[in-house]
Amino acid sequence: MRQKREDIRNVAIIAHVDHGKTTLVDELLKQSGVFREGQEVAERVMDSGDIERERGITILSKNTAVTYKNTKINIIDTPGHADFGGEVERVLKMVNGVILVVDAFEGAMPQTKFVLRKALELKLPVIVCINKIDRPEARPDEVVDEVLELFLELDADDSQLDCPFVFASAKTGVASLDSGVLGTSMEPLFETILQYIPAPEGDPDEGTQVLISTIDYNEYVGRIGVGKVDNGTIRVGQEVVICNHHEPDKQIRVKVSKLYEFDGLNKVEVKEAGIGSIVAISGISDIHIGDTLCSPENIAPIPFQKISEPTIAMQFMVNDSPLAGQEGKFVTSRHLRDRLFRELNTDVSLRVEETDTTECFKVSGRGELHLSVLIESMRREGYEFAVSKAEVLYHTDENGKRTEPMELCYIDVPNEFSGAVIEKLGQRKGELRNMGSISGGTYTRLEFSIPARGLIGYRGEFLTDTKGNGIMNTVFDGYAPYKGDIQYRKQGSLIAFEAGEAITYGLFNAQERGALFIGPGEKVYAGMVVGQTGRSEDIEVNVCKKKQLTNTRSSSADEALRLTPPKILSLEQALDFIDTDELLEVTPHSLRIRKKILDPTLRKRAAMRK
Repeated sequence: MRQKREDIRNVAIIAHVDHGKTTLVDELLKQSGVFREGQEVAERVMDSGDIERERGITILSKNTAVTYKNTKINIIDTPGHADFGGEVERVLKMVNGVILVVDAFEGAMPQTKFVLRKALELKLPVIVCINKIDRPEARPDEVVDEVLELFLELDADDSQLDCPFVFASAKTGVASLDSGVLGTSMEPLFETILQYIPAPEGDPDEGTQVLISTIDYNEYVGRIGVGKVDNGTIRVGQEVVICNHHEPDKQIRVKVSKLYEFDGLNKVEVKEAGIGSIVAISGISDIHIGDTLCSPENIAPIPFQKISEPTIAMQFMVNDSPLAGQEGKFVTSRHLRDRLFRELNTDVSLRVEETDTTECFKVSGRGELHLSVLIESMRREGYEFAVSKAEVLYHTDENGKRTEPMELCYIDVPNEFSGAVIEKLGQRKGELRNMGSISGGTYTRLEFSIPARGLIGYRGEFLTDTKGNGIMNTVFDGYAPYKGDIQYRKQGSLIAFEAGEAITYGLFNAQERGALFIGPGEKVYAGMVVGQTGRSEDIEVNVCKKKQLTNTRSSSADEALRLTPPKILSLEQALDFIDTDELLEVTPHSLRIRKKILDPTLRKRAAMRK
């Protein structure tokens, strides 16, 4: 007999990037008494990874739980970036409702649409939280209308359209049910969760059924499966069978060795858990996302949607440059292979394939950000390797025609820069779908449909063209017929002519040819890219050249040589910059761009063959 469990609510917080999900969770934790008085708490406490803290983004979804009026509220904080959409899709299977956070100024953005569509498809009730209502330019009432329009556009049913709106300022920790009132605490949001999010349902007397929606990984205990108990109870020491909806033959008998529930920011060990509880199970090495743990008497896997396919790929290879092995701790192909396959333990949107050579692996992901976060994590762990330019993954339709991934690109720019943006994206096969003015007519919002490869390497140019004032958001929009060739880069590279150390005199002569990426004293080798030239072809320069000393003196010869400060590229900028015949050498301390073929004669021969 199915029954509700009234003392639990399971809810996910979804939103576009930077609309304040993690800050909102901070306040819910603080005001439910999770932290003791006077305890020092980091800002955005749920962003536990170093990269998450530095970039201010959530990459992995996190579980936490708070208690309000004797009801345990399990909260899942999800990523807002489209590249980590795989994370959002699957955690929605664990919850009975969602809180959609929308910025009171920016309104509904592309990623809001993406995550909301997923929630509505699963028929989940939605609480809309209009956040940042204390911003000076906030327009909460207009944003409410925008969100309702979005619901209609996504075919929401009547009960979903009748959703409650809560107006909050997560930063100051207040919420209210009236857009004109600031409120005094988060109580209105807690009350709305209890009233509007349904309690989990299940049959406590049936056989055990737990759907695994997330995998955590710990070096001490190995894989940890996180999921919701749908039916029955799960106990420590219980024998269960792992089965999967998409793999009918999969049936593995295992024993539950440790069981945890979430409380605040901690996992608490428990002996058993009943319906509606979100649990973490450790000690099962064969557990994967989408698996169901069932009791042996009643083997019934729960359906689980397939995770979206990767759209972009890079080659990760062993670093074979003349400076290889000097900075990294892990440099061999075995190290690289083990690390990439270990990443698959936790990241379901990633794909790693072996190639014809043992030195190189093809790694596919959901976007440039997805792969750059992996590269950054690996270099911090002491890995040294090289990566190629990102390329998109093509499909073939039923008629045998080539199709490619398309993106919907939304751009907000000050009016004077809109022409430059339209021109650049036009060259990259972008098609302008919509254009309108926002922010009282000072900004233009542009909507493009553009091939995913057209956006590779564009972000840096976009920031330059808009003087840093533009905002660009993209969301995957399916596959469409191939749109034709795109020329990525109009400028060539400045290539080092010989190995050695960069000298001021050589750099001074080279800087007339273009912008340099290196300063004096840096090690270089033949074939390394040391700068960018304004011309379309590559130029070789000798940055190790010393001044010939003579006995003759002239009044101007000994003047100090003035060098323009080099342009230091970040990881994303370097990945954007490299061309198809170049590689990025990644070490724990350096990023170097180089030509795939270092020898100039062989390079010219290869170019002539093309």
